[in-house]
Amino acid sequence: MRVFMVSRACLVGTYQRKLEEIARFPDVDLTVVVPAAWREDGHSQQLERAHTEGYDLVVEPVTFNGSFHFHFYPRLGRRIREVQPDLVHVDEEPYNVATAHALWLANRYGARALWFTWQNLNRRYPLPFRLVERYNLRNADFGIAGNEGAVEVWRAKGYRGPMRVIPQFGVDPTLFRPKRAKLSPGMRALQRAAARRDAGRGFAIGYVGRLVQEKGVDLLVQALADVPGGWFLYVVGRGPEEERLKTQVRHLGLGHRVSFEGWLPSFRMPAFYERLDALVLPSRSRPNWVEQFGRVLIEAMAGGVPVIGSDCGEIPTVIGEAGLVFPENDVPALRACLERMMDDSTLWAELAQRGRERVLDHYTQERIAAKTVAVYRQILKR
Repeated sequence: MRVFMVSRACLVGTYQRKLEEIARFPDVDLTVVVPAAWREDGHSQQLERAHTEGYDLVVEPVTFNGSFHFHFYPRLGRRIREVQPDLVHVDEEPYNVATAHALWLANRYGARALWFTWQNLNRRYPLPFRLVERYNLRNADFGIAGNEGAVEVWRAKGYRGPMRVIPQFGVDPTLFRPKRAKLSPGMRALQRAAARRDAGRGFAIGYVGRLVQEKGVDLLVQALADVPGGWFLYVVGRGPEEERLKTQVRHLGLGHRVSFEGWLPSFRMPAFYERLDALVLPSRSRPNWVEQFGRVLIEAMAGGVPVIGSDCGEIPTVIGEAGLVFPENDVPALRACLERMMDDSTLWAELAQRGRERVLDHYTQERIAAKTVAVYRQILKR
């Protein structure tokens, strides 16, 4: 079967590992269209060619680059005519113009089509997006949702076609792996503790993501201000809250304990996780947003880094029993989780092992790819 995928997200190198896994199936001939770059929050993510074996990765210009809702690929029709796909996989939300454009072309050239969604809040969109959404719900053969909440949303909005819950991307466990994979969890904990003492910076805590209010980084800084003992916080990401967060850090006298790292390329993230003793995702709900997955959680877990997350959106589902969860916006509860993680080396080792095992069971790129190809076969069989 000839599969034609449109995926803005796949310009990220680590995400392309899923594409290689899809292409490994002998009955799949895969072509993937990506932009050369994507602009967001004042940052331009450039195409990373990291995993490109076994399929065609095609770069196309994007109209309205940086506009999540309005963007589309003006030369997409020419590409679809060349490939003549059996199936068009639109890796975009059902309310986006790019999705409607790709579905229209798929229908025009006789291909089946599906879209992907993370949207787990039932939001009523203004015109013209409401019309775009209606078209996409009526003209797709299948919907893939990244979480159960998204299935409920699109059923409530009237989509009656088949759906399946499959996260958009998994992780490569050979890339994201514990630095000392051959050691027992207990021995890894002891060696990490010794390394922390030698380094003089203490327990290494990380945050990865956008620096926006809903991500709750200010809560993490506030919680850490009263945590005794040695610790150091690494903040990876950029966003409109960056200066306010830096001001908060200075006001609390934590400048010597917090480092703002900016954005890191995806291929540098495995090495970054190796520096950490814990990753925290302290997201807080907003009227128009709740956490849809929390990919950084599974990256850290794959690397044997214990995780702490709030109970916002899908975070508790992703973590399961492999980490600590606290009520969102609850600074004392977050502080208690941090102190517990720092003080209990046995708990730390257990969570490190559980996290790795949970990723291997549910969130590898290989597993995500296999589930996705099963959907392809189901669509074409119908």
